[in-house]
Amino acid sequence: MASIPTPSHSIQTTNTSRTNFPCLPINKPIHKKLHICLNKSSLRVESCSTPNYNDVVVDEEMDKIRRLQNGSDVRGVALQGEKGRSVDLTPPAVEAIAESFGEWVISGLEKEKDVRVSLGKDPRISGNMLSVAVFAGLSRAGCVVFDMGLATTPACFMSTILPPFEYDASIMMTASHLPYTRNGLKFFTKKGGLTSPEVEEICDKAARKYANRFAKVSTTLPITPTMVDFMSAYAEHLRDIIKDRVNHPFHYATPLTGFQDSEARSAWGDKELGELRATLETVLWEKANHAV
Repeated sequence: MASIPTPSHSIQTTNTSRTNFPCLPINKPIHKKLHICLNKSSLRVESCSTPNYNDVVVDEEMDKIRRLQNGSDVRGVALQGEKGRSVDLTPPAVEAIAESFGEWVISGLEKEKDVRVSLGKDPRISGNMLSVAVFAGLSRAGCVVFDMGLATTPACFMSTILPPFEYDASIMMTASHLPYTRNGLKFFTKKGGLTSPEVEEICDKAARKYANRFAKVSTTLPITPTMVDFMSAYAEHLRDIIKDRVNHPFHYATPLTGFQDSEARSAWGDKELGELRATLETVLWEKANHAV
């Protein structure tokens, strides 16, 4: 291919030879990530210009948050120990996501203050560390925060429904069946769980916050979360449903009398199920006798 005196770009054709040309000022990259110049010819042109380093870093940081979305949930690696996977669900990332969720909840409600949000979690060892980040993010958004401690996913949703709690929204910190190194967030309002597009919107907003802060996390909570014992109220609610639906003619207060035990061996639900059955068969029976 013959050389022509035009500005310094490397032009590659099907031929293996390369010819250097001086740069044409009118040929500007249409996107910094692609580094592509449009030319009337069919030749591929590599721009000699390079993107700003800070722009690249910001883009990468934002992508880290967006990749945490997993459908209607947020999932990521919270602890080291997985081969081939680095920690991406960090406290700064969780704080940005929680803050964005709090702002999303506030924007969808008529009231602009006293928006109440609860947090429950499973027993994963990363839960305490990430809980601080959730409370910091929600507080930064202007929410009043409540700590339910160990809880279940259905309980978090029901905390927005059952009086006297009736929170405006709730977050469940769990990664379900995934390994102990993982963790995640599930989001609820009184209408139910959030949809994938809603979580995408929240993560996109969180990505911008995360990048702008250069991954810094709050070290102090502006407001201390209020500890609440929601699980006891939730267990009582479940007991009432079971008694009402079974409506046992002889053992109304203990409707599981005569049933064989079935052991549950799956995370936090083990404890809740055991307590529920034990209470149905003992405490409620005693209460019924005292009431007679």
